[in-house]
Amino acid sequence: MPETRASKFLDLIRRSERGRLKVYLGYGPGVGKTFQMLQEAHRLKTDGIDVIVGLVESHGRAETEQLVAGLEVLPRRKIEYHGITVEEFDVDGCLARKPQVAIVDELAHTNVPGSRNAKRYEDVQELLAAGIHVITAMNVQHLESLYNTVESLVGVKVRERIPDSVLADADQVVNIDLVPEDLQRRLREGKIYPKERVAPSLENFFQAGNLEHLRELALRELASQIDGRRRERPDSAAVGTDQIMVCLSSRGPNSARLLRFGSRLAGRLNRNWYAVYVQTPREEPTVIDAVTQRLLADTLTLANQLGATVFTFKGNDVADTILRFAREYRVGQVVIGKPHSIPWWRRLLGYKSVAEQLIFRAINVTVVVVDADSEEQLASHLPAAPSSDSAAIAAAAPARPPALADLLQPQRVVIWEDPVSKEQILRTLAKAAIDGTPGVDLAIVAAKLAEREAQGSTFLNEGVALPHARLDRLTAPRLAIGLTHAGVLDAPTEMPVEVIVLLLSPTTGPASHLQLLAAAGRRLQKKDVRARLRDAKTPNQAIWVLRE
Repeated sequence: MPETRASKFLDLIRRSERGRLKVYLGYGPGVGKTFQMLQEAHRLKTDGIDVIVGLVESHGRAETEQLVAGLEVLPRRKIEYHGITVEEFDVDGCLARKPQVAIVDELAHTNVPGSRNAKRYEDVQELLAAGIHVITAMNVQHLESLYNTVESLVGVKVRERIPDSVLADADQVVNIDLVPEDLQRRLREGKIYPKERVAPSLENFFQAGNLEHLRELALRELASQIDGRRRERPDSAAVGTDQIMVCLSSRGPNSARLLRFGSRLAGRLNRNWYAVYVQTPREEPTVIDAVTQRLLADTLTLANQLGATVFTFKGNDVADTILRFAREYRVGQVVIGKPHSIPWWRRLLGYKSVAEQLIFRAINVTVVVVDADSEEQLASHLPAAPSSDSAAIAAAAPARPPALADLLQPQRVVIWEDPVSKEQILRTLAKAAIDGTPGVDLAIVAAKLAEREAQGSTFLNEGVALPHARLDRLTAPRLAIGLTHAGVLDAPTEMPVEVIVLLLSPTTGPASHLQLLAAAGRRLQKKDVRARLRDAKTPNQAIWVLRE
């Protein structure tokens, strides 16, 4: 089996210009992830591949250190921090050496302050962007969406976490499994930690129940990854329209837990999911304090990192705005946090929480009220994934909607070398998108885009913008790409907006509209994609990056 996995990754290496990522996934220290990585490195070297050990943590394990022998090891970078010399992975050294394959252990590691990147997964993304293939390893508990679940099941707060999208973007994920009894035996034999740490570890993290929980999470994650890749194939049935929507509040104290629940729910059901924030007049930027603004910005950033498509709207009636969004875009499940208790005198005046209004007014929509304070609920109330083998479902599935790559055309890519305004961007891209489309008036398109921007800016604090509108006279989606090498004049975001994807869709295709937005958002989440788009000088170069 290992030889088969290695040969498949070898095929990917030989036919790719962009770096490929392979992740060895485990459920705890000592299951054999690093051991398997190094064994594969030796096989690749035997096959004539230029492979180096960028960084491997042996943790004093003799069998791991023996496997490093015979492989080229990249010297580590030394960084002074508070009078202590810390050794880290040398990204610059690896980029200069430019091997075909780099072994980089502990993907979720947090780099010491002063490093090139804050996290090691960002180091890896730089290698991939440079065309270097990477083999790495991580444990399942380091996934951001599992933070609350792991804390509930195992009682451990995992400090080092990575966005789920990092694992989802891997070209290969290999689960390294070991029954808990064998893992405990390895621990007792001193093959994982020094002897003085064995007894405390067996009483805490390495309890049989904890290991069973983590093993189940790893197996479920691998199954979700496999099913997700199957559904992304062009010949697979289209994803259903029963999408997931998470409702956010600017002052929600547990928004992060709510988002992680939504992420896991969408993963289990194999659905796209959306994070929606409705800004009321009381929450205008000029009204709310700086702390609340920062909390909201962090929440929307986390939603983006977890793979959600983020929408912001303005409105007086929060429940009405949410339900209109759900109806228009065929959202089947609305996730909202449990409301706080309401004083009796407000009840007498007829006041209801947003959650209660949704429950009373929702039609053909399931409202999931999550007690975000309860770790137990987050851990145990996810529904089982639907069967993917039902012939009836496959037969009833609609035809595959157009993919993002189908809509990319050089004449619809605009590159600005000088600073440009939002209005000019929207008008220029709208004109490019509808060029050659009879019966569609540019003034109407511009008005629709302006109306959407007035509801809430689509110029996000992630260096990207996703302006969009749905039009009566369109018969098929239209896409235009903008690259702003010198920034946007009137987009007050912390990170300069560099990439704009403008999408216009028919009013008859809400599900396709959201799927295309989600695909664009996922693509632009990748740091290496944004970096290569930043360097693109021609429309064809930009399209090549997005299509790859």
